[in-house]
Amino acid sequence: MKMRFYSILVCLFLLPISYTEKAESAEKQYNVLFIISDDLTATALSCYGNKICQTPNIDAIAAKGTRFTRAYCQATYCGPSRASFMSGYYPHATKAFGYVSPRSYIGDRATWSQHFKNNGYYTARVSKIYHMGVPIDIEKGSDGTDDPASWTEKFNSQGPEWTAAGDGETLENNPDGKKPAVGGNTFVVVEADGDDLVHSDGKTAKKAVALIKKHKDEPFFLGVGFVRPHVPFVAPRAYYPPFKPYSKHVLPEKVKGDWDDIPRLGINYKTSLNMKMDLRRQKKAVGGYLASVAYMDAQVGKVTQALKEAGIEDKTIVIFTSDHGYHLGEHDFWAKVSLHEESASVPLIISVPGKKPAVCHSLTELLDLYPTISNLCGLEVPKRIQGKDLSALLDDPSVSVRDTAFSVAPRGKKRQAFLLRDDRWAYIQYKEDASGGMELFDMQKDPLQYTNLAMKPAFQTKVAEFKQRMADKLKVVRTNDLGHTY
Repeated sequence: MKMRFYSILVCLFLLPISYTEKAESAEKQYNVLFIISDDLTATALSCYGNKICQTPNIDAIAAKGTRFTRAYCQATYCGPSRASFMSGYYPHATKAFGYVSPRSYIGDRATWSQHFKNNGYYTARVSKIYHMGVPIDIEKGSDGTDDPASWTEKFNSQGPEWTAAGDGETLENNPDGKKPAVGGNTFVVVEADGDDLVHSDGKTAKKAVALIKKHKDEPFFLGVGFVRPHVPFVAPRAYYPPFKPYSKHVLPEKVKGDWDDIPRLGINYKTSLNMKMDLRRQKKAVGGYLASVAYMDAQVGKVTQALKEAGIEDKTIVIFTSDHGYHLGEHDFWAKVSLHEESASVPLIISVPGKKPAVCHSLTELLDLYPTISNLCGLEVPKRIQGKDLSALLDDPSVSVRDTAFSVAPRGKKRQAFLLRDDRWAYIQYKEDASGGMELFDMQKDPLQYTNLAMKPAFQTKVAEFKQRMADKLKVVRTNDLGHTY
């Protein structure tokens, strides 16, 4: 009788604790605000050291979160990069190398946002999360290669892009200046008439703000995809004055014979030479790009302000990143696709309520977002996905979870190039058997990657080491549960 009485007392004593634990657990069910820019180099942001382009709203996220200085995309153009971090697989695992959704390759396996949807979250995307053609899908307001199963709702943000009213100039392949502003993947600067809401990113911010207000009382995963600074470089006129006159911009150092030790396959698809951009046009391209970044940053501020106004800032994880980096004249390269640092590295900021702000120099990959954010939100991390959980780095930025970062430039199976980046070295291999050439850079002594050491006798042992490491890494990225490899 006494034992039964004791048992009842114990149960009554523990009951409120159990309810308390559940309540605390519910309070820690974070919302997720995932903000991604398009074609953004980290060096264009003031929190990453840019002195000309001020990005106070992205800086504010960094001031409260962890800013990663060595984060890498898994593919150096939009489609495969986005398919990778959303699916949780390397491009070699899914074969999603082009402008495609990963769905046909992953079957019914849950994507990153779908994993949250399956666990009771409202999930929505506004504009470009999976690949969309810029400018064409933005002009049409179409879905691109979106994955409907990833979202509860989806919203597109139509905009005029290169046809926007204003002062436009085509910089690429227009040496005599007679070509009007043109569409496509072309370097065009438009100082546009009208305000923020004329353009896609302004509409994206407005819709994101409305969704935060509407869903503030339920757990949500909101993907907000801004298309700037992707070409065309279009922004309202108000964002241009800090970047004019364009002649004031200082271009990256041009080293005589810079291409002499770069393999042919390593010469980027857009260069000052083949784009026929003289120094004036190059400097205007930089100014137009930075004006687009400033415009995009202003839209970021509207979305983060909405969290404050909704009273859920302390319940929401905020991530800011880009799908890959971007060349702005380094090595006379422009745009993406290259595996040099400017193209393969990305800005990455993760802000978690209650975590101390920090700067982390550990190697990370965009692939790591799926397991990291799932874990932080108390969701089970699927064992099949190929990223690593970065949660420990948010408490101690000095720790490391990766020995290397891996990226690929998937320009057709025969022209593929691969990057393996460790703490000191950057190794680039053209073609799987290295028959297209190699590059090796000492990132401590040569961070701007001007001296390729791969063919120098003194570094053949290091090259052999990296060739083996690359072969081992390719086996790892192809090891998956999908039943096929590339």
